[in-house]
Amino acid sequence: MAHERILIVDDEESLRRFLTILLKKEGYEITAVPNATEALAVFQKSPFDAVLTDIKMPGMSGIELLRAIRGLDASVPVIVMTAYASLDTAIEAVNQGAFHYFIKQAKNEEIKLVLRRALEMQRLRNENKTLRYELRRSQGMRKIIGKSQKLQDVFETVRKVAKSDSTVLLCGESGTGKELFAREIHRASRRADGPFVSINCGALPENLLESELFGHVKGSFTGAIRDKEGLFTVATGGTFLLDEVGETSQSIQVKLLRVLQERETIPVGGQKPIKVDVRVIAATNADLEKSVERGLFRADLFYRLNVIPIVLPTLRDRPEDIPLLVDYFLKEYCRIAERSLLPIDDDALEALGKYEWPGNVRELENVIERAVILEEEDRIRMESLPERVALGKRASGAVTPTSIPSDILANRGTSSTLEDVERGYLMKVLEDTGWQKKKASTILGINSSTLYRKIQRYGLEPKTSNFGVDDEDEDSES
Repeated sequence: MAHERILIVDDEESLRRFLTILLKKEGYEITAVPNATEALAVFQKSPFDAVLTDIKMPGMSGIELLRAIRGLDASVPVIVMTAYASLDTAIEAVNQGAFHYFIKQAKNEEIKLVLRRALEMQRLRNENKTLRYELRRSQGMRKIIGKSQKLQDVFETVRKVAKSDSTVLLCGESGTGKELFAREIHRASRRADGPFVSINCGALPENLLESELFGHVKGSFTGAIRDKEGLFTVATGGTFLLDEVGETSQSIQVKLLRVLQERETIPVGGQKPIKVDVRVIAATNADLEKSVERGLFRADLFYRLNVIPIVLPTLRDRPEDIPLLVDYFLKEYCRIAERSLLPIDDDALEALGKYEWPGNVRELENVIERAVILEEEDRIRMESLPERVALGKRASGAVTPTSIPSDILANRGTSSTLEDVERGYLMKVLEDTGWQKKKASTILGINSSTLYRKIQRYGLEPKTSNFGVDDEDEDSES
């Protein structure tokens, strides 16, 4: 029997009651509201699998509600209901992204059929998302490539710490492979047969992150229709990676501290603590000590996380590993593209070796993937590389400690921290892209929500009012 959640929006009470009875008999969970404003508020608080909405309502129209819902979650199918007189408007709604429309005099079977088709489409989309996630995750589980001494030193530390259950703090720039090293620690530990669970703390809003980490009990908030197990509980017996831990709020930090001290969690809305047996690995590309000084990160949590710090080397610090990585990625992406292995010209390989790689291994991988996909010849040439790489320029927005904007350096000492570098890097990318945040987040290799948080965290603002307009920014914020 179906358990999908359906939101019905209509100002006619009789129609709301009729649709509620009809669809509840099909096993759906129904929420019915009289206007679009209330519907939007409900939708923002809890997830729905489909929306049925009238077109003409007092206040916000069904068309406006459609646009708002698609701004929040474009994957949720919206079905519009209309009277004969507003048929043209219904067709307009479909052109703007509505899944389908039916007239209010439609037969019961037609209504149920349209809804079933919409939900089937939603299920297929979700399955595709899951498959893409698993593919990305499996690609992320590759071995760590390199023979440089700096990398071997990290491997030696990893081999030592893997034998214990001590908390590890992985520090390094974006793209240095923090999750790969966390998986390597897990694989070499006595917990290898247990689960490896990871979460990007900077990619979720606070209330959702809290629920994901610690779970919640039924009824603790709108949309909590059943008990949910937290990821700390899911990871029991294994390893839990807290990526971008520096992006967590003060309230989340307090609860993380409790987990590390007491080895127990309390679900949102719950009273009874749940014991957990998990090894915690935290990862950050920020300078947490600097964050502690500025009051952005709790000192007691930092000391709990910083039991065994491991600093990962940047790619520019181990240039001798670049040919090995190039060879590996060429084999990988030629296999995926189902084409013969492409050799690389000496001058192209030399250019890769001279480039600074502000995005580290992840940026190198992207460059090779792009070359394999776009190159029509039977080899990788200098022309196959992005202009910034071929000419030895830093990527748009790349920055070194000496090139951080002067206003950022004005009130600090001569030594640069990771946080200083990140702030300068972000500012340079934003200025170079005319503050087009969607484009900037792509260059930075982070999602848009993380970029918005970092802009707020560092208080970044355009230097002038002459910057570009990013049409996709509003969608990115939602």
